Amino acid sequence: MARPVQFNVKNEGGKIVTMGELPDGHMGEGFFASKLSDIVGLARKNSIWPLPFATSCCGIEFMATMASHYDLARFGSERVGFSPRQCDLLMVMGTIAKKMAPVVKQVYLQMAEPRWVIAVGACASSGGIFDSYSVLQGIDQVVPVDVYVPGCPPRPEAIIDGVMKIQELVGNESLRRRNGDRYKALLESYGIQ
Repeated sequence: MARPVQFNVKNEGGKIVTMGELPDGHMGEGFFASKLSDIVGLARKNSIWPLPFATSCCGIEFMATMASHYDLARFGSERVGFSPRQCDLLMVMGTIAKKMAPVVKQVYLQMAEPRWVIAVGACASSGGIFDSYSVLQGIDQVVPVDVYVPGCPPRPEAIIDGVMKIQELVGNESLRRRNGDRYKALLESYGIQ
């Protein structure tokens, strides 16, 4: 029997009801039937492995987000990886110089599909206050971005909100989207085969 914990279950008349979402399906005594895409989406959204690419002050806010007070691990992002081959969420945080753009793209390409990208903070999203010849005016010039987190630097709550938006996107993504013509055209527009 599961132990009731205040933040994720309710005790209604001695019966434990979890607060997690079940995918649509049919439930009977001893079985649950659903669509494969819903089950895969549920598993993916609750086991995201982020790869932080932090260059400045937004990286410090990310450290606070991972620490015990905000605890990003609650959302299934317990394992922060520093090898792109093992991660599926690229979190670009901070100012990206134009000389670093090929490195960001290379890291993105080394990640296995499916992969997602969050641009954290004003600098990663739009260059921030650094409108100069050496600063990339948004990482969406080199890799496709799924979620933008505003702020200079954003608070940990904003980063958590961005991760929750990614979870929503991942959970609702079709298994066939990555093979679709629209997705392939998007990657080709970035010069990615």
